[in-house]
Amino acid sequence: MMFWLTIFLVALAVPCKAVLRLHCSQLVTERLDPLVSPGLSPSSHVHQIVGGNSFNATMDPSKDMPASSTCTSCQYADDFSNYWTAVLYFRAQNGSYKRVPQLGNNQFEKANGGMTVYYQQDAIYDPDQKSKVTAFKPGFRMFIGDIYARTISEAARFRQLTYTCMDTWTQRSPETAAFPTRKCKEGVLVSLRFPTCWDGVNLDSPDHMAHMAYPETGTFESNGSCPESHPVRTAQVMFEVLWDTKVFNNEEWPTDGTSPWVWSFGDATGYANHADYVFGWKGDSLQRILDTPCLFNCLEAGLKVQTIEEMNKCTMNTVVKEDIDSWLPVLPGGFHAERTVVRK
Repeated sequence: MMFWLTIFLVALAVPCKAVLRLHCSQLVTERLDPLVSPGLSPSSHVHQIVGGNSFNATMDPSKDMPASSTCTSCQYADDFSNYWTAVLYFRAQNGSYKRVPQLGNNQFEKANGGMTVYYQQDAIYDPDQKSKVTAFKPGFRMFIGDIYARTISEAARFRQLTYTCMDTWTQRSPETAAFPTRKCKEGVLVSLRFPTCWDGVNLDSPDHMAHMAYPETGTFESNGSCPESHPVRTAQVMFEVLWDTKVFNNEEWPTDGTSPWVWSFGDATGYANHADYVFGWKGDSLQRILDTPCLFNCLEAGLKVQTIEEMNKCTMNTVVKEDIDSWLPVLPGGFHAERTVVRK
């Protein structure tokens, strides 16, 4: 608790604008990817998805996500966005694969897996949070990462897609760009931070990345300025996904010093870490939060907050009917663990 307690005490001393921290329980886990492979069912690899239950294989940008959803697995009742990542698997010594379960984050331990999402104006440890940031618009979506990255140099263009080998429940450092190669007592935390500079015009782009950019100098945390091509500073969206890897700290662990972790599309290095975001907040709810002095829960904004029980109730039936949970000889979609890949 020391990490969060320190931030809380500092924030009490200095008035701040919003640092929103919310959890979203699991909505569904299956092979759909409407951003990268719209309309394709099944898509190439398994994803874990949270958010509004209007999620589907197409996700037309013109769709009114709040109006199309009947519930959300996220803490804020006005957040019908969808957030998703690939799924982590454990590879046993005999070559078979098993899906790694997810955990509710610190303070959300009773949540049904899912992920924690942050919307930040400045670095999380900055109590001032004085930068003015713009909320996203209906139809906005973005992607971060490179599914073909298998080396540190290939992954370097994407800042702050990291892993933390947790030996205590609240540990958040050190962070690495590759999978941990040792047993982690409390699990593996995956952190995914999106770019924060928008071109101010396009809600999407062909690669789902070009309409966004990193600060021209420094980082979001160091308050780096946005480039002229992408002048609008947005909130930083960050995902935290906790994978319960400790259940595999047993005799199946590899003896050659390699990591047993594999992403659902076959990456055994960890460098191909990636994530998808489709904005779906109702009305001006997100901007109201970002303009309200608040820390983490942001109850001061006056929006409805769901209980964990309500979040857990919002689920969807899978569209793709296949076994993703048993010990499998091959990953769903036909993938195997590999450390090199041919770009398509």
